[in-house]
Amino acid sequence: MVKVSDVVRDLIARSPFLTEALDQGLINHSALARQLLPRIQKMLGKEVREGAVVMAIKRLPATGLSTPGQRLRAFFRQLSDISVRSNLLAYTFRNSDTLLAKQARLLERIGEFPNLFYTFSHGVGETTILLSEVLGEEMDVLFAREQLLDMARDLSAVTLLLPEENRQIYGIYYFILRELAWRGINMVELISTSNEFTIIIQEADLERSFQVLMALRDRPDTTFDLR
Repeated sequence: MVKVSDVVRDLIARSPFLTEALDQGLINHSALARQLLPRIQKMLGKEVREGAVVMAIKRLPATGLSTPGQRLRAFFRQLSDISVRSNLLAYTFRNSDTLLAKQARLLERIGEFPNLFYTFSHGVGETTILLSEVLGEEMDVLFAREQLLDMARDLSAVTLLLPEENRQIYGIYYFILRELAWRGINMVELISTSNEFTIIIQEADLERSFQVLMALRDRPDTTFDLR
């Protein structure tokens, strides 16, 4: 028979930031119990008293609560490299029957610049092209008849090379984006591959962003302070 304490432990264990906050004594047990109560009752299929949930939270063992946070700390210490590319442009076009053919022509031109930064994001109704401004004039000519939805200049890309286990540890992107958001740094675009995570920002925010991301690697213990 599944107990209230079992469900409480399972729900809290799913959230690395929640376990961190509990471990540091930053969360009111009664308030958390009220938030969890509807989910607990649904999972158990019966009425549960709020007091029982509060008691289950208080009885959680201190050891092991912060294990997800410890895994995240160890993970960020393994960040091998952080690279920066500046002078980028971002174009967003409405998808059309001719857009892909023009992207193919653009790729041929990009092939002449081995170190050029570029990326395509193809969505349901629109496509974003990010590339170095050296091809800005050619972009304007090549895509002149496409419907331009948005265009941004003076952008920079900060890329983190992630350890291979990044797909098995949850909460990674949460902490990266939280640190930037708390410092008022706006993210223009986010790009990811299996082992790389790239943040596109305004060049004016580059220095602060780089410092934040370096701190994730060099001082991970300070990064996980939720206060």
